[in-house]
Amino acid sequence: MASSSRTLSRLTGSARQLSVHGNAPAVNFTTTSCPSTIVARSRTRTTALPRQFTRSYADAPPTKKPRRIRNALKWTWRLTYLSLLAGVGAVIYDGYKDRHPEEQFVPDPDKKTLVILGTGWGSVALLKKLDTANYNVIVISPRNYFLFTPLLPSCTTGNIEHRSIMEPVRQILRHKKAAVKFYEAEATHIDVDKKVVRITDNSDIRGKVHETEVPYDMLVIGVGAENATFGIPGVREHSCFLKEIRDAQAIRTKIMDCVETAAFKDQAPEEVDRLLHMVVVGGGPTGVEFAGELRDFFDEDIQKLIPEIAPRFKVTLIEALPNVLPMFSKQLIEYTESTFKEEHINIMTKTMVKKVTDRTVEAEVTGPDGKKSTITIPYGLLVWATGNTIRPLVKDLMTQIPAQKDSRRGLAVNEYLVVQGARDIWAVGDCAVAGYAPTAQVASQEGAFLARLFNNMAKTETLEQRIRELSSTLNLQPGDTAAKAQEIEDLEKQLRRIKDVKPFHYSHQGSLAYIGSEKAVADVAWLNGNVASGGKLTYLFWRSAYLSMCFSTRNRVLVALDWIKAKVYGRDVSRE
Repeated sequence: MASSSRTLSRLTGSARQLSVHGNAPAVNFTTTSCPSTIVARSRTRTTALPRQFTRSYADAPPTKKPRRIRNALKWTWRLTYLSLLAGVGAVIYDGYKDRHPEEQFVPDPDKKTLVILGTGWGSVALLKKLDTANYNVIVISPRNYFLFTPLLPSCTTGNIEHRSIMEPVRQILRHKKAAVKFYEAEATHIDVDKKVVRITDNSDIRGKVHETEVPYDMLVIGVGAENATFGIPGVREHSCFLKEIRDAQAIRTKIMDCVETAAFKDQAPEEVDRLLHMVVVGGGPTGVEFAGELRDFFDEDIQKLIPEIAPRFKVTLIEALPNVLPMFSKQLIEYTESTFKEEHINIMTKTMVKKVTDRTVEAEVTGPDGKKSTITIPYGLLVWATGNTIRPLVKDLMTQIPAQKDSRRGLAVNEYLVVQGARDIWAVGDCAVAGYAPTAQVASQEGAFLARLFNNMAKTETLEQRIRELSSTLNLQPGDTAAKAQEIEDLEKQLRRIKDVKPFHYSHQGSLAYIGSEKAVADVAWLNGNVASGGKLTYLFWRSAYLSMCFSTRNRVLVALDWIKAKVYGRDVSRE
C-alpha cells in the first residue's frame, strides 16, 4: 500500500501543476484496476495520461473464472469409463460362473418324483424358482432350449439371430442346487391310473430304445398349444406359422426367395407384384410386429440393394375383428393404424380367410354397411399368426378325465392350477384354461406360483414329519418334555404360516408391441391405472424392457450386439 500511496501523491501533484494555468480545463482523474492506463476526463475532451501516472498495484488480485463445465465433463467421462469397465467385468464374471458351475448333488431317491413336460415360459419359470433338492425332478421336452418368443418376429428379417434368443435347458438345469434329469423326447401319452408318461424320441438319429415310460408322483403339463387353422383349406399346406425357431428360419428363407425371384430377368410385372406382396393373417402383437419388421427390412435394406423392385413391395395385414391389437386401448389402436398407413401397410379388418392356395388367398370382407363380399388376394408369402388349438397329448388326457369333457380350449384348472378331476397333475401356460389370456406373461406367473407352492409343500412335509417324531417321543424321557413341547409349538406356528398359500392371481404388467419405423406402443399398468404411450421414446422403452426380460446375461449381450450390428452394417440378406 505504500507504493500505491506514493503513486497517488505524485499523480495529485502533477494534477496541481496542470491546474495552475488559467486556460487549462478542469480535469477529473479515474483510476481502474487495470495497471496499464489511467484516463483523465474533462468537460470537453478525454486525455490519456502517460504511463508514469499508471496505477502500479491492484488492491485485490483478479479472480479466475470457475471451470465448472470442464470439471463436469471430466467427471462424466470418468463415470462413463468406470461404468463400462464395471459392465464388462460383470459380463466376464457372469460368463465365468456359467462355465464353472458349482457341484450338484443327487437328490434322495426316496423323495417324490416331479415330472415337468415342456420347456416354455411356464415350465422354465417353475424350474427357475423351484428348490430341486426337495424332489427328483425330470424335465421332458422335444426341444432342448427355452425360446424368448417376443423377439421371434425380429429373427424373420435378420434383425436378431435366432440363437441369441435361445437358452439351452441343460445350461439352466446345471445351475440348480440338486441334479435334474432331462430327456429330449415328446410325451405321447399320460396314463392317469398308472401315473406314467410315455415318451418317444422323434429326432433324426435314434438309438435302439426310442420309446419308454417315465413314472411320476407329481406331474406338471406345460406343453403349450399348436397353431389353429380353423379348418380352412390350404392353410397348413401353403402358409408359414410363427411359433418356433424353425418357423422364423423358414420365413426368412422364403422372403429372400420371393425377392430374388422377383428380380429375375424378364419377370412379368404382375408376377413381380405377386411375389413382393406379403400377407399377414392375425392382428395381434405377433402379426403387427412381424408386419412392422418386414416393412423396415425392405425400406432400410432391400431398397438400397435392389432399388428397381423396392417400390413394388407391399404388406397386407388381415384381421377378422374390427381392429388390430384388441388388448390395447383405443388411443393406441388408432395410433397403430395411422402409423401403418404412413408406412404403406394395408390393414383389412372384418376380413375372414376362407381358402388358401399356393398363390392366392380367398377372403370374405364385411363392408361398413354390413354387406359381405369375396375377394382374391395374390401373395408371395403368407404368414399365419392367429389362433391356438390344443395338442394331441392334451386332447388324449382330457378323454381320460370325465370332468374335462366340456372343456374345449385346454385343461381346465382350479385356483391352484390343479387339473380338474385329476390328482397330482397341474397345468400351466397355453394348454391350461385358468380364465386368463394365453400369453407368455400369464404362463410365467403361473410357473412362478407353482414353484412357491411346491417349495411350501416340501417344507410342510418336512415340518409335519418332525412334529410327528417329537410327538411320538414326548413324555417318554424325563427332563426334556418342556423343550420338546416348545419346539412342537414353534413348528406348528411355522407350519400354519407355510400352509397359508393364497390361490393364483394374475397381475397384468402391461402390453408392448413394435409397429415399425422405430416406433412402438405400450399399455403399462401403473398404480391403479394404465399408462398408454406410443412413438420413438416408447420404442426405446420396448427395447430396454425386452432386453431386461431376456433369460440370461448371455442372451442380453447377444441381442444387444445383434441390434448394433444390424444398425451399423444392415440386415443380412443372404439366403440360407
